[in-house]
Amino acid sequence: MPPLIQIQDAVKRFGSKILLDGATASLTAEQKVGMIGRNGAGKSTLCRAILGDEELETGEILLHPRLKLGYLRQHDPFLPEETVIDFLRRDSEQLEWKCGQIAGQFEIKGPMLDAPVKELSGGWQTRVKLAALLLHDPNYLLLDEPTNFLDLRTQLLLEKFLRNFRGGCLVVSHDRAFLKETCTHTLELSLGKLTLFPGDVDQYLIHQEERREHDLKVNETTKTKQKQLKRFIERNRAGANTASQAKNKAKQLDRLELLAIEGSEATAVVRVPEVPRKTGTVLRCEGLSIGYPDHVVAKNITLDIEHRSRIGVVGDNGQGKTTLLRTLTDSLTPLAGEVKWGYGTDIGIYAQHVYTTLPPKDTVEDYLQHCAAPELSTQQVLNVAGSFLFRGDDIQKRVKVLSGGERARLCLAGLLLGRHNVLLLDEPGNHLDVETVEALCNALENYNGTVIFTSHDRYFMRRVATEIVEVKNEEVVQIHSDYEHYLYRLQEEVDSGSAKPGSKNPKASKAAKKAKDRVPDSTDDRMLRKEKNKQLRTLRKELSRIENKVEILDKEKKAFNKQLLSETDPIQAQVLHDQMIEVSTELDQLEEQWLTTQDQIQTSEEE
Repeated sequence: MPPLIQIQDAVKRFGSKILLDGATASLTAEQKVGMIGRNGAGKSTLCRAILGDEELETGEILLHPRLKLGYLRQHDPFLPEETVIDFLRRDSEQLEWKCGQIAGQFEIKGPMLDAPVKELSGGWQTRVKLAALLLHDPNYLLLDEPTNFLDLRTQLLLEKFLRNFRGGCLVVSHDRAFLKETCTHTLELSLGKLTLFPGDVDQYLIHQEERREHDLKVNETTKTKQKQLKRFIERNRAGANTASQAKNKAKQLDRLELLAIEGSEATAVVRVPEVPRKTGTVLRCEGLSIGYPDHVVAKNITLDIEHRSRIGVVGDNGQGKTTLLRTLTDSLTPLAGEVKWGYGTDIGIYAQHVYTTLPPKDTVEDYLQHCAAPELSTQQVLNVAGSFLFRGDDIQKRVKVLSGGERARLCLAGLLLGRHNVLLLDEPGNHLDVETVEALCNALENYNGTVIFTSHDRYFMRRVATEIVEVKNEEVVQIHSDYEHYLYRLQEEVDSGSAKPGSKNPKASKAAKKAKDRVPDSTDDRMLRKEKNKQLRTLRKELSRIENKVEILDKEKKAFNKQLLSETDPIQAQVLHDQMIEVSTELDQLEEQWLTTQDQIQTSEEE
């Protein structure tokens, strides 16, 4: 089948920066293509050029006459007081039954069709726009960052839609998990060039690294050969009998060329605060209620978080994740109960609204130097700035001229230059490209402090979270298992069509609240729950004690083993061997205790 979209030798500059430099690619109806590239590489510019909203300097983009392009709009296309069904009919000019049929694919059914569309959450509004897009019957979709600010449930639904879509698509995203689930091909825009690869993003990144390693080895061989030829030429070009040989070798040398190494753009290296390791409880909440004077978001919250935990806060948009984080940081006053932080806790906060309060007259460097720990050098500060894409002249930009995304990155860079032993992060990866998200994952995995964070990026969640806290239906539940268990359960809900995420429809919210209030907890129930939580805390403390002891004994065992390898005295070697056997026996016993305690915790949580 001929290409629906052909990009031929496209050139586009933005000031002195070259975004497209002879970029060429062909996209067909059978391909679902994920487009990746660094921030500022020109991905959105290329999308606008395909749509006809941006002109190229040279080159062209050819669109096949059969192309019916569907574009997911980022702006709000809804009229005041317009219902879902009214918007779908107006936008598509289709009959009501057809609009209802397509909307049903996105779980927009029944009373939801008559709800004012502006009162729905962002995730539900995106579903409405997707239904409208599909009603135009496109054969190719262009989606620029479709998962931005979408909750996980809506992302899963969007994935399901794209997998079943019969046409092709070009999806621009930094979300590796989303691209892997939806796209069969990967298109990278790097240094002005386009590379189309027949595989998903993970396969492409592996291929890219293998190609890079191969080219590096070839270049090393070429350099060695060049040195040999140069030495031969130097030694033999003056000799009467060897001059002709030297001349031939010089021709060989001229033909040797080094390969251009792909992926030569700078790689992000993110540093996190170096803080002492601590054990015990860092945060405890019991009987906590959060929300606002006229609206309770969640109540009867019990949290017990240990030092060095990495807690992923999950839940649909509008359910209260940010409200929980704001309450934990004393930005909101609890409606009941209290938040108890451990002794010596130093909290660093990254929130989406924080970047609006930055000092406007400061330069990027001024702000980062102010945030940095005293022992950090200027070069270390500049290295962190560079990892968050502030390089060259950008380091002297004033805050007042930075975009919203740049300010958000600056806040995160400043936070990671401090010495906080607790980090509270609200969507830290929203303005970071794939490489910087990877670097941030690596840094947080090696962080000695505690991390409590929200993110809709599944790759980021999988890498970082060790426990889950779910905010749903006026409850906050601590789940002592990894993100995969939560994701599996949510995927089952979406596949079965049983998911009912919350909207901002006041009538629906009030009805749910009345139904919940009709069945209040009895005093006995509250006492039982309190006792159960107390037992769980005791078990978790015991589990933490065992883990710390295992870590200590494991180090002792390795030390004994190292000494044994170098010990030459038979008597001393026997003593070391006996000590190592004793430690190994104790380790085996502790591992049995760990398994038993873990089983008790799991049983208690499931009751």
